[in-house]
Amino acid sequence: MTTLLLQRHHYRAADGTALSYRSAGPAKGKAIVLCHGLAASGRQFDADADHFARQGYRVLVPDLRGHGQSCAPTTRLPGDFAIATMAYDMAAMLDHAGIDQVHWVGNSLGGIVALDLVGRQPQRFASLALFGTAFALKLPPGLGGVFPALCRVLGRNLLARVTAANTTRHTPARPLIADMARAFDPNVGAAITAHVRRYDLHDNALNYTGPVLVLVGGRDTAVNLALRPSLQRHTPRPSWTIVELPEAGHCANLDASEAWRTALTGFWNASALTAA
Repeated sequence: MTTLLLQRHHYRAADGTALSYRSAGPAKGKAIVLCHGLAASGRQFDADADHFARQGYRVLVPDLRGHGQSCAPTTRLPGDFAIATMAYDMAAMLDHAGIDQVHWVGNSLGGIVALDLVGRQPQRFASLALFGTAFALKLPPGLGGVFPALCRVLGRNLLARVTAANTTRHTPARPLIADMARAFDPNVGAAITAHVRRYDLHDNALNYTGPVLVLVGGRDTAVNLALRPSLQRHTPRPSWTIVELPEAGHCANLDASEAWRTALTGFWNASALTAA
């Protein structure tokens, strides 16, 4: 089967940064956003975008600022990579695409950005699905410096391979993860980590009244240290669905793609029935 060609789009953020996203699927299809994590890019979802576009969805696949084909700001201001800044980038993307409301699927940083945006503009969300994402983190300061330090010590190529090996046990997924990591600027990683090492977006999630899907990767050990206590401590709303994916690590769409896609499709179908 021939893979669908995703169309590349370009737009400007409020601060003038040049950003990019791709799209596929029918213009009138239900819109979904597939948003990647830190040190990745929209390429993480190439196969998934093709799959869902063939199911009739309109799929948007962004590159967050400083990732993929989206530029990093040249100003180096403290707020250049703030969570809120990236959230507003995504709102601007929806405006550029002419889309009022989407089913959002966010991995790690892509989920954090969504949790911020859903607190500011909940009307943009038909539903919210998260994987590899904690509702809050409290990590030590200086963590961001690890990115440039490791790059200096190991070199970009070795660091990319180590990152891939630590991210997934699913060997076929490692070349893509390594390729994305190799292309990532470690200084951008340091700047973003300075913001995401410490946040609490529980209230945004709990106050959102739409359908929420939390996909828990059984092998996503680091995130689960923060995620599972949150799920136990904060009683999920009736509109929440929690699905365990035992074979999935941090990038569940690459580790357990069939189970991941099935969970999302079932969630969206159930959400549509509830809305009706």
